[in-house]
Amino acid sequence: MTASVFDLFKLGVGPSSSHTMGPMTAAARLLSDLRRDGRLASVSRVETTLYGSLALTGKGHATDRAVLLGLMGYRPSTLDPDEGEAALERVRGTKRLSLGAHGPDVGPEIDFDEASDLLWEGGVRLPRHPNAMRFRAYLTDDAGLVEQVYYSVGGGFVADEREMDANAPSDATETLPYPFVSGVELLAMADGAGITIAELMMANETVRRPTAEVEAGLDAIFEAMDACVERGMRQTGVLPGGLGVRRRARGIFEDLKARAEQHVSDPLIAMDWINLWALAVNEENAAGGRVVTAPTNGAAGIVPAVLRYYDRFHKGGPEARRKFLLTAGAIGALYKRNASISGAEVGCQGEVGVACSMAAAGFAAAMGATNAQIENAAEIAMEHNLGLTCDPIGGLVQIPCIERNAMGAIKAIDAARLALVGDGQHFVSLDKVIATMKRTGEDMKDQYKETSLGGLAVNIIEC
Repeated sequence: MTASVFDLFKLGVGPSSSHTMGPMTAAARLLSDLRRDGRLASVSRVETTLYGSLALTGKGHATDRAVLLGLMGYRPSTLDPDEGEAALERVRGTKRLSLGAHGPDVGPEIDFDEASDLLWEGGVRLPRHPNAMRFRAYLTDDAGLVEQVYYSVGGGFVADEREMDANAPSDATETLPYPFVSGVELLAMADGAGITIAELMMANETVRRPTAEVEAGLDAIFEAMDACVERGMRQTGVLPGGLGVRRRARGIFEDLKARAEQHVSDPLIAMDWINLWALAVNEENAAGGRVVTAPTNGAAGIVPAVLRYYDRFHKGGPEARRKFLLTAGAIGALYKRNASISGAEVGCQGEVGVACSMAAAGFAAAMGATNAQIENAAEIAMEHNLGLTCDPIGGLVQIPCIERNAMGAIKAIDAARLALVGDGQHFVSLDKVIATMKRTGEDMKDQYKETSLGGLAVNIIEC
């Protein structure tokens, strides 16, 4: 099934789509599954075990907090961070947790002690994916125990074992007018119908919901991204986690405003704004704020920065923004289907690399590129992110993640501009570069795939 643009762009909270949003969603889904089976009311204890990358970088990615919030019924799309923080303090202070109290699947209040009920198995990787979690719900009746394994596969997506084996969602029953599974098919279908990639995606989306709802949803995505940029530019202080990383966006913003007021001439001033907007989003993400996955939290600043650049410097409007997001969504769907958007699976090429590719395609489309030029822009962007490792220092989505988004945004614009001066013909196809990214990720050592066991994460000089 071709992913929806609203699967790839989702409202959530930081710092990680795979390590925060995914586990929160999985814990809440456990409650739904238990209620469906008529067992939720009988639960007396819940034990959660985190495996592989989830355990190795879970503390820095707030995975423990996410599991607790999910068990209380909170969902990433609606969580108020301040409310969640207060709820966590109550659980940790009383060692009592009300299952599903803040969601639709309400269960009993149970004892909950993180020392015994939340287990970390970083040295164990389950076979289907490095981001695995096992829930054991102990029951008061004769049924005894319900055990469920979920995988956080990137971008906030969660699958159980059956869905992983089927390699498709269990509800994949819709019939789309353009069910593309490759870049070649995407181009052939669009060109054959005489439509743009954005129009093709819109036709698919309107099978799922009315046109007005799709347009409103796309506008809401832009508004949420823009609001995140604005929040990030207002905040000051030190990011949580212990590294002492200071927020820089506010200072850069003040400097740019001062330069504008002084009429300072700088031919590269647009680059400074793009850097600022990407930094602002990812500082918000690192602080656990509200962001839009694009397609992940770790890469959430690239698409908003490039889209805002187009909107501000090229006089964009609602239609152009929708074209940008629909086109970016089509490219993201190809990566999700044919490779991965999980840093724990393929390294940061699957997060920043994919976001860069999506943003390049979206920007090219908004600038009037042909379908062939759009595909070329997406290919150029990923070709020069191949092999990008995911090695966050301290397991925190801060260094190198925040600056990496700024670099990715600039690279996306450059890729689009290169494609726009060509005719769309190029040597390496998008499908080939996606396949190469997947193989590169498979060959990459685990210490470079969101485990904080290699790269920058371990090569820090202590002073």
